[in-house]
This record gives sequence, C-alpha cells and structure tokens, in this order.
Amino acid sequence: MTTILGIPLQALLGQVLIGLINGSFYALLSLGLAIIFGLLHIINFAHGALYMLGAFAAWLLLNYLGVNYWGALILAPFIVGVLAVVMEQYMLRRIYKLDHIYGLLLTFGTALLIEGIVRNQHGVSGLAYPIPPQLQGVQDLGFVFLPSYRAWVLVASLVICIATWFLIEKTRLGSYLRAATENPKLVQAFGINVPLMITLTFAFGVALAALAGVMAAPIYQVSPVMGSNIIIIVFAVVVIGGMGSILGAIVSGFGLGLIEGLTKVFYPEASNTVIFVVMAIVLVVKPAGLFGRAT
Repeated sequence: MTTILGIPLQALLGQVLIGLINGSFYALLSLGLAIIFGLLHIINFAHGALYMLGAFAAWLLLNYLGVNYWGALILAPFIVGVLAVVMEQYMLRRIYKLDHIYGLLLTFGTALLIEGIVRNQHGVSGLAYPIPPQLQGVQDLGFVFLPSYRAWVLVASLVICIATWFLIEKTRLGSYLRAATENPKLVQAFGINVPLMITLTFAFGVALAALAGVMAAPIYQVSPVMGSNIIIIVFAVVVIGGMGSILGAIVSGFGLGLIEGLTKVFYPEASNTVIFVVMAIVLVVKPAGLFGRAT
C-alpha cells in the first residue's frame, strides 16, 4: 500500500476531500461576510445565527409544509433574506455612520436573541434532516468512496462562489454596488436608488449564509448552536483572506478547509487550532490579509 510520511494514500486523499467539503461551508459563509463588510462596512456577528436559521427554515418547511430539499434551497434563503431586510431597515441603517464596534455589538446581540428563541422553541438537541433521494448513495472515485450528497455540496458551493465573485467584480451591477458604497451621493445623482441597493446587498449576503445552512442540514444535525460553533472559524477565514475581499474569502475558505483536513491526518491534536495559527502568521506577515488592501 502506498504511503506518504507513514500515512496510507487512501486515508490521506479521503481527508483531503473531507477538508474541501468543510471548506465549502467556510467559503460560502465567509463570502457572505466579506460582501457585507466589503460593501457595507458592517461586521455581521449574526451571520452564524442566520446560517442556523437557514437550516431550521429547511427543517420547518419539510416537517410542517412538506417542502422538500430542492424547494428549501430557494425558499429558506428567501425567508431569511426577508428577515435581513427588516434588520437592515430598522437596525443597521441607524448605525452606518458610527464606529464598526457598534455594528459588531448590535449583530452579536441579535445573534444571541435569535439563538435563544430557537433554543427555547426546539431545545438544544439536534434535529435530523434527510438527504434528498436523488443524492443518496456513494461515488467510487477509485481511491475513496465519496457520498453523492457531499460531492454535490462541494461542486454547488464552488459554482455559487465563482458566480458571486463574477457578479460583484465583473458585471455592471457589481460596479454600481461598489460605487454606491464608496461615493453614494454621486451614484444617487445618476438616479440609482442607493438605500435599496444597500438593503439588497445585505439581504444577499445573509441569503448566502442561509443557503449554506440548508446545504449543511443533511450533513450536520440542525441545532441552535450550529452557527455559534462555526462563526469564529469563519471570521478567521475572512481575516486571513482580507476583510471585504471576495476572492480572499473563497480561496481562504477552501484552502483552510484543506489545511484543516490534512492536519487531522498528520497532527490531529492541532486540527482545532491550525486555522487560528495560520491567522496569526498571516496577520504578522501581512496585516491586511492575503488579498486585502492596506488602508
């Protein structure tokens, strides 16, 4: 059997795949955070709670309305996106001109409120969400058996990340968004509804988190604490990639998932801290992050 540093090649490649799948969720969540901070300059600490709400929305839609996974992929992000519109209109809009710490504290309190309400209604034990029949089974890759659903998550998240980057960085709509956040008065003079664009941008970033929640539901149990368990890692991913950098969020998300997976093979004791070690090194070498711009 082929080995690398004493590790069987099959086990190593299996962990690489697991790392990339975890990286899919890191990338999707950090992408939403990067959009919100990069365009609106809000540190959205409620992002993990909104990710959790996406998973719970999918579970509620299935168990109370009979809406299957494919319907939940559309409806759950829309429902959570509507909640984001309310948050932006009646909460965040009041603090745009204040220091970033006010946005962090407000969204942190909102996260605790959301998690507390869900915990009170559904308890702390996880709820199972079934894998859709079309994605059950496994794929034989020759060196490892990969569950079909996890393969779908990896491919779908990569497509969504690339499409989002292209939309924001390479299209006219994306240029309007960037201009509206840098010089809103000038953009508004051209007849563009800047407040509406800001609201929809925040809703889109949150909808990405909710979409990640729906995709995570069949893999991880739907639980009130699933957001708080991942949000610190996601913030570390965003910092490493560069606060507000769309490309940085994508590359760092997948890359750090891969590093985490390999660490579980070669030095399992460090797998829970390796991302933060990488963050410390990056901040020492390049404080703005790998893809960030110094201000």
